[in-house]
Amino acid sequence: MAINLQKGQRISLEKSNGAKLQSVCVGINWGAIEKKAMFGLSKTKEAVDLDASCALYNEQKQVLEVIYFGNLHSKNYAVKHSGDDRTGDIGGDDGLDNEVITLDFSGLDANVSYVAFVLNSFKGQDFGTIPFASIRIYEGTPKRVTEVFAKYDIAHESAFAGHVSMVMGVFYKKNGEWKFNAIGEPTKDKKLQETVNTVTQNYL
Repeated sequence: MAINLQKGQRISLEKSNGAKLQSVCVGINWGAIEKKAMFGLSKTKEAVDLDASCALYNEQKQVLEVIYFGNLHSKNYAVKHSGDDRTGDIGGDDGLDNEVITLDFSGLDANVSYVAFVLNSFKGQDFGTIPFASIRIYEGTPKRVTEVFAKYDIAHESAFAGHVSMVMGVFYKKNGEWKFNAIGEPTKDKKLQETVNTVTQNYL
């Protein structure tokens, strides 16, 4: 059964059968903003462009690589981004993730100690105006969900209103094993590089 992530919760990467997860997908799902037209007689949909990204760090907390819509995979392909979604679910929640980043722990370079995931609103659209937005960590592929490991719902958190970036969470290596810290904190940043800097300073 999937764990509903809470802020600051630290979890080990263990499947329901006790086996360790060797690779995970981090998926982001969100909807388009619904707006009422003049006099409220009709409604229109405004496309939403959220960007999932992740940064790889060494033990000294130095950035090694950033994976985002402009750099879709790490140098050794251990981390892969599914590509940029610039609209969200226009017709309502289809249950599928709009952007997925796949992380293969066994393929990561030995000097990678942290993998931080962040979310940015490319057009500066307020998280509080997006009808639904969720994050889930699962075993599978960008097109197939085998087992949902953990999920985090940001759509109904009042703390995200007025913000356009957030730190989703950090995978970190401890005693040779990978664990996950569910951060779930909005930041005051506007751009990806600013959010990565915030992670470096506050969340590793």
